[in-house]
Amino acid sequence: MTIAFDHSYARDLPGTYLRVAPDPAPAPRLLVLNRPLAAALGLELTDDQARDWFSGAALPPGADPIAQAYAGHQFGGFSPQLGDGRAHLLGEVVTPEGRFDLQLKGSGRTPFSRGGDGKAAVGPMLREYLISEFMAAAGVPTTRSLAVVATGEEVWRETKLPGAVLARVAASHLRVGTFQFFAARSDQARVKALADYAIARHYPELAEVETPYLALLDAVIARQARLIAEWMGLGFIHGVMNTDNMAISGETIDYGPCGFMEGYAPGTVFSSIDHQGRYAYANQPLILGWNLARLAETLVPLLDPVQEKAIEIANDRLTGIAPRYRTEWVAVMRRKLGLLDQDPADAQLADDLMAAMPGADWTLTFRRLADETALRPLFDDFTKMAEWLPRWRARAGEGVAQRLDAANPAVIPRNHKVEEALAAATDGDMAPFHALLAAIQEPFTEAEPYMLPAPTGFGQYVTFCGT
Repeated sequence: MTIAFDHSYARDLPGTYLRVAPDPAPAPRLLVLNRPLAAALGLELTDDQARDWFSGAALPPGADPIAQAYAGHQFGGFSPQLGDGRAHLLGEVVTPEGRFDLQLKGSGRTPFSRGGDGKAAVGPMLREYLISEFMAAAGVPTTRSLAVVATGEEVWRETKLPGAVLARVAASHLRVGTFQFFAARSDQARVKALADYAIARHYPELAEVETPYLALLDAVIARQARLIAEWMGLGFIHGVMNTDNMAISGETIDYGPCGFMEGYAPGTVFSSIDHQGRYAYANQPLILGWNLARLAETLVPLLDPVQEKAIEIANDRLTGIAPRYRTEWVAVMRRKLGLLDQDPADAQLADDLMAAMPGADWTLTFRRLADETALRPLFDDFTKMAEWLPRWRARAGEGVAQRLDAANPAVIPRNHKVEEALAAATDGDMAPFHALLAAIQEPFTEAEPYMLPAPTGFGQYVTFCGT
């Protein structure tokens, strides 16, 4: 088959990218192909096509590979030029459900590589595949993973590791950092072009409104507030919420040093480089507002011709982020608690649960709320929960056990199971990966080996960027 690529980004936004071809993999070997996703994209791929096209060994007909330019605040410090240092956008696939980027990650150096080798290892690419596919199964907006191909070459990190390329699918790869790149250069024409493109691609209903750029800011705020609330509901810690990792589409993007909290601890950090806890679990809603403020700064000249008025408009929107997020978080908590309708006291009920939960397994607590016998062993001290449960039962009413099962995953990508699968895959054994993948793709179905917390000897979990 051939892929009917379109190239609207390259066509509509000249000067925002560089044309560069991926490195050809010397001995590609297909590790995993997401056939349901391929079918949804209208791609009837053979294994050989997936192996060659998604490794750089051969370009699919019609591909026009580019590396996109963007900047970003990384751990609070601004880098005016980042860009795709190890990724190549092959083009866009248009389906009845929308337009989707098809990008290779780990596919070689580009002019944005900043000294890096542009490559990736098997472990981090399979990690992104696992976590992104779990998020999709759990109903969280996310980029998707189409395939992982081993390249047949080794990459150096702390040691030699087998190389791999990930084929990633996204609503787009437009980031807050894309806007920052051109705003930092006072290139207002391209900032406007990016905003127009974002509206046309992601928010077409805004094209004819009176103030489309303010409406764009509102729409991104709304999607991102909802997204972070969903992360928090799952105990997900992104680990690197830099502005270049915040997608304008509202999807989760770039699964590097991420992980899922087990025992509830608001200060949980997994990233090896987040020494100050900037992106800890409890800080993610704060960083949401901080990152969106950076987007608003780039849009100020589009909000009103009078700068003071434009800043006032932007600040008004920014002050609304915290209450908007709070509304989204309470909605997530209502669902997780099996509540059928809304009550003003629900926010306090959720807050009081958080006060009772420290140390208890996040995922299993919600799953077992209706079964006190199974719930008690999760707590070292059940006193506060014993006081909270009657209030919740009175509020939840009948049939809550079924609603809990429908709303709360039984299986998440437990960190120790992810590491087991990735270690085996790095050594050439894909069986643990496929078994874990099958379990997390049905997250609301109980599968006991994948439901249990890490054994005591697993220790403190640390993740790495995988670059």
